[in-house]
Amino acid sequence: MNGRKIAFKPVGIAAGVAGSALFKRAWKKLDRGREVPESTDTTRSWREVLIAAALQGAVFAVIHAVVERASVKPETIGLAEDHA
Repeated sequence: MNGRKIAFKPVGIAAGVAGSALFKRAWKKLDRGREVPESTDTTRSWREVLIAAALQGAVFAVIHAVVERASVKPETIGLAEDHA
């Protein structure tokens, strides 16, 4: 693991915590104030559980991609080039 990736570890952790809070707040708005369903909660439908899991996975995939992309040296992803 290079130094740049190590430096971004705390950023990734903070982004994950923020993403979790954001997802929980968004879910409460979508589901009329109810908490995010646990996969083992038998009082919630399969549909609710699977939609929540899919949305949560999407949020974390985007956060992961942003942090990973930000940890790459700019010249390796073409940001150092002049695209004018």
